[in-house]
Amino acid sequence: MEEVTLKGEITEVIYQNKDNGYAVFVLESDGDEVTCVGTVPQVHRGENLDIRGSWTTHPVYGKQLQVAFCEKALPTTKEGMERYLASGLIKGLGPKTAKKIADRFGDATFYVIEEKPDLLTEIKGITYEKAQRISEIFSEQFELRNVMVFLQGYDISPAYAMRIYKKYKSRTFEIVKSNPYRLADEVSGIGFLMADQMAASAGIAADSPERIRAAIKYVLNLAATKGDCFLPKEQLLAQGVALLHVDELLLENAIRELQVESQVHQEKLYGRDVVYLNFYYYAEMAVAKRLLELSLERTEINEAQIEREILRIEKETNVELAPEQRVAVQAAMSGGVLIITGGPGTGKTTTINTILRLLEEDDQEVVLAAPTGRAAKRMTEATGVEAKTLHRLLGTTYVNDDSKRQTFEKNEDDPIEADAIIVDETSMVDLHLMHALLKAVANGTRLIFVGDVDQLPSVGAGNVLKDMIRSDCLEVVRLHHVFRQARESAIIMNAHRINQGEEPILNESGTDFFFVRRSYAEEVLGAIRDLVTTRLPEYTGCDPLTQMQILTPMRKGILGVQNLNQMLQATLNPPSSKKAEKEFRQIVFREGDKVMQIKNNYNMVWRIYNASGRRTDEGLGVYNGDAGRITKIDNHEESLQVVFDDGKLVDYDWNQLEELELAYAITIHKSQGSEYPVVILPIYSGPPMLMTRNLLYTAVTRAKQFVVLTGLTETVNSMVYNDKEVGRFTGLAKRIGHLHEVMFE
Repeated sequence: MEEVTLKGEITEVIYQNKDNGYAVFVLESDGDEVTCVGTVPQVHRGENLDIRGSWTTHPVYGKQLQVAFCEKALPTTKEGMERYLASGLIKGLGPKTAKKIADRFGDATFYVIEEKPDLLTEIKGITYEKAQRISEIFSEQFELRNVMVFLQGYDISPAYAMRIYKKYKSRTFEIVKSNPYRLADEVSGIGFLMADQMAASAGIAADSPERIRAAIKYVLNLAATKGDCFLPKEQLLAQGVALLHVDELLLENAIRELQVESQVHQEKLYGRDVVYLNFYYYAEMAVAKRLLELSLERTEINEAQIEREILRIEKETNVELAPEQRVAVQAAMSGGVLIITGGPGTGKTTTINTILRLLEEDDQEVVLAAPTGRAAKRMTEATGVEAKTLHRLLGTTYVNDDSKRQTFEKNEDDPIEADAIIVDETSMVDLHLMHALLKAVANGTRLIFVGDVDQLPSVGAGNVLKDMIRSDCLEVVRLHHVFRQARESAIIMNAHRINQGEEPILNESGTDFFFVRRSYAEEVLGAIRDLVTTRLPEYTGCDPLTQMQILTPMRKGILGVQNLNQMLQATLNPPSSKKAEKEFRQIVFREGDKVMQIKNNYNMVWRIYNASGRRTDEGLGVYNGDAGRITKIDNHEESLQVVFDDGKLVDYDWNQLEELELAYAITIHKSQGSEYPVVILPIYSGPPMLMTRNLLYTAVTRAKQFVVLTGLTETVNSMVYNDKEVGRFTGLAKRIGHLHEVMFE
């Protein structure tokens, strides 16, 4: 877009958000009135602005200037000063008093307010205290204005500049000039790369200790976003050298300094030197210790009596348990820690229901939980007992906007009140969440983890379920038997074939598993459009918006998330004069769109209403992977409303839209813990490290009624044969094993 530069005076402020600085105002420039929108903190009538931005056209309000950068200048005329003071800048200072001040001091008005506030008492109605307050507020405005201009000199956008100012106020100048790397640790959204640009502009040396230490933490944090709890030291050093272009010895020294300051931990693990961020090291240690402690809390049981009760439940429910399900039920009754793992159709839900019934008949207080809202909803439907998300069970507490990690109300001092806790979809639980959960489990509470160890691991750092099983120190029951009813589903049978390295059977008559061959990517795109608009709705009776989900291995490319979402939005929810919409960073959000939250926001307020419109619940926290629909866009209030699949209603203002993306198509990773009536999978091509067996297995097992693969059979089969999982650097299995030796031998 072509950049525009304007100078002018603000004649009207239509809207402004004091928290994030977003504003809509009218600028008079060369005799024309221009509506401007963007992050321009604390704008007031009478201010003069130099603006850089680009033209946009709003569907309701017409042509607007989207502000990228602006510089404020105080009015220099008596009339401008009067308008500025009367704009509401200073509470309690109205138009009449503003006119008296401007009339009395003329062009020197601002000098008097800032340097000689005592003189304001010459105006009738202004006490000494009020004069000081006027001066203080005016000076704060001056400080903010200077900070914004100062940070724009470092190419920091107004939105980030506002966050920095709110954190540091007058210390901003000193911190940015001396050590901008502090911002990467202390201000949300300011990462190492942005801080590094600021440091270069400030003339900070490329080999400064602060830069090198910040880079080490950046590389380790980046690894954590990819699932790693640590990095081998040689890999950390290599990435650090590539990033900084400095001598490796400087990085070695910085790692030692960070260890002395308890920010990183070094040790020898699996025969090589490794480096952890301290949080992940202590989280692994705490999880290992607590799992083993809880596993000791076992009680003697009467196996014969429990077997009789199982037989009674089988008769009442007309369901016969497999031998390994009986073993799982017996183990659950004896307490401690139990892991139940198995693929689709092996009876995990039936096993949970049997355990749940026996525990409730024994007057045990049982709590059900799952990592996501979708998974918790599925668990509730399968058991008839309310299941909560782990975050909700633990009670996310309020943390300020600059916090990088949430805290929980439930912990060792205020544990979860339960005799037994059953956690479903445990493969999705990352190290941080497992750590928080175990801190909140009281001694004597039995803990039952259920999940499919062959699914993709958690989005967050760790490979917790696999590590717990791999340790060989905790009780594990593996469910292998696929029940007859499940064997009638080609989805389930093909899932097991894929998991065992066998090619799936495609397009058998009367099946629920289909393949549509297409030779070119553009043809696959067309096939998906045809499937969601005509073929599948006619064949299955399912609604494309609410009952079908496109899952794809990739984010980019013609069959990646971004392109698929544009095509599907245009197909399933096209523009309409009856639907409000908002464009944000090349994404158009429209009323009716399917959307997904793409980062954890621990402070986001949600509410739940019943059918009559009465609020029944409220709380904090919306999490990465939560999906829903846009129900309302209010361009005047600058807000967007989403109702998530678990019933939570959440309001987003414009600066929070970076946390949402369209969800007609999502990555297979994002689908973990969810089930959809119909799943459509474009399988065409991709890098071998991505196109793996467990990725295909995870995708197929997301479907309840129908799976449709479209693309190349050669690619489907190559994924089946590619059993190379992208390894994660985790130490939990080793730590459980080591502590077990210490505690028991």
